[in-house]
Amino acid sequence: MKLYYTVLICAAVLSSCKQKETKADPKPDQPLIGTWHLINSKAITKGDTVTTTPSKDEEMVKIFNATNFAFFTHDLAHGKTAKPVYSSGSGTYTLAGNDYAEHLAYCDARDWENRDFKFTVQFKGDTLIQTGIEKIDSLKIDHIIIETYVKVK
Repeated sequence: MKLYYTVLICAAVLSSCKQKETKADPKPDQPLIGTWHLINSKAITKGDTVTTTPSKDEEMVKIFNATNFAFFTHDLAHGKTAKPVYSSGSGTYTLAGNDYAEHLAYCDARDWENRDFKFTVQFKGDTLIQTGIEKIDSLKIDHIIIETYVKVK
């Protein structure tokens, strides 16, 4: 009889245990989460369009978690060039539908820090297109940017 009660108690304890859930992939409603590789960036100032980055000798990635983003640009020569390139920044973001907003808290271009930018995003399969206005009066920056990223698998 003692064995019966011991088995019954063990079964009750085991059935009440809940296995810890693991997060494998981002939810479909969190399409930004992950790492994105910049394939094209344009700036439009007073009607003139200029392809800004990346050059053939550079690459850029942008990384998102549920609340924060970070971006990194560097030259492919690992700094062993006449004009080494390294740029980075990070901050928080919000996404509501296609409305995307960034608060750039940290940036190697220090005059860009603690600024807010609003964009529109479109998702086409594994492609992200980010469009918006970057305007900083004190730096005389006022242009539309269009950035195209491909999700890193």
